[in-house]
Amino acid sequence: MAEPLLTFTDRGIYCGRGDFFIDPWRPVDRALITHGHADHSRPGMGRYLATEAAGPVMRHRLGEITLDTVRYGERRTLGGVTVSYHPAGHVPGSAQIRVEHKGEVWVVSGDYKVTPDGLSEPFEPVSCHAFITECTFGLPVFKWADEASVRSDLDEWWRRNAADGKTSIIGAYALGKAQRLLTTVDPGIGPILTHGAVENTNEVMRAQGVKLPQTQRVTPETDLKALHGALVVAPPSALGTPWARRFGQSSTAFASGWMALRGVRRRRAADRGFVISDHADWEGLNTAIGETGAERIFVTHGYTSIFRRWLADQGYDAAIVETEYEGETLDTEDPA
Repeated sequence: MAEPLLTFTDRGIYCGRGDFFIDPWRPVDRALITHGHADHSRPGMGRYLATEAAGPVMRHRLGEITLDTVRYGERRTLGGVTVSYHPAGHVPGSAQIRVEHKGEVWVVSGDYKVTPDGLSEPFEPVSCHAFITECTFGLPVFKWADEASVRSDLDEWWRRNAADGKTSIIGAYALGKAQRLLTTVDPGIGPILTHGAVENTNEVMRAQGVKLPQTQRVTPETDLKALHGALVVAPPSALGTPWARRFGQSSTAFASGWMALRGVRRRRAADRGFVISDHADWEGLNTAIGETGAERIFVTHGYTSIFRRWLADQGYDAAIVETEYEGETLDTEDPA
């Protein structure tokens, strides 16, 4: 029996015919990377291949690496295997990786979101025979609001806090979520301040042409008293720390898909929880899978057992793949 086009190893997803790995979590010679989050783009690889838009952030995070980049849709041949990258809608530069050999097509989705957010390149369905999908939010309870509702809720919270003389502090990943918030809120409400980790990523993205509103990096010299009614965007790990307490009277919030669960909102002890995610919700996962036309589905990080069982009930040949990807978390700056 012929070896599958992609196999699952203790180092990552491997293509033996092309001799490359996709998003490996242990050092390998050749790594094809779906996007720049730390659980998918790790140090120590001999050679990296990613999209042009993901490259700058990867260099920022990983330092001096041997990195080659491709445009979306551009085809590369590696050992007789054809690979191409297609928009995943997760964060700027994120991609699904299509792998083809002798007419057999597999797609590794990485992390993805099917609804446009105005920042990331919109998700593009890719036809295939086998689809490897995350299921971070693979339960029916997870259903995201439309972008207009998200914008309205954020702006209302910020305006009310500003009117009450409070600083609005919101926790969001430094890569992707923070920039999405910045392009969602109304900058006319007040000044926007950023934690250094967020502003470092902003600078990388601005340099590659991503349009973001004016922001001000918080430093020890920042005159916080002169910035009445500001919005502060910081990594989740910064909330509740001495850094955040510098702002005095404030209202804190988290932006995460996990805010859809009341128990999580209570445990975070924040004033507000905004249900905002860069991952697909239940409907998005099912839509993406259906549009691939694939019969074989491999589910990775998330509600794998429940989601696999659901897919099997829908007639798919579904299996669980153990990986070291983390999806969306609340306890770190970015997935790591």
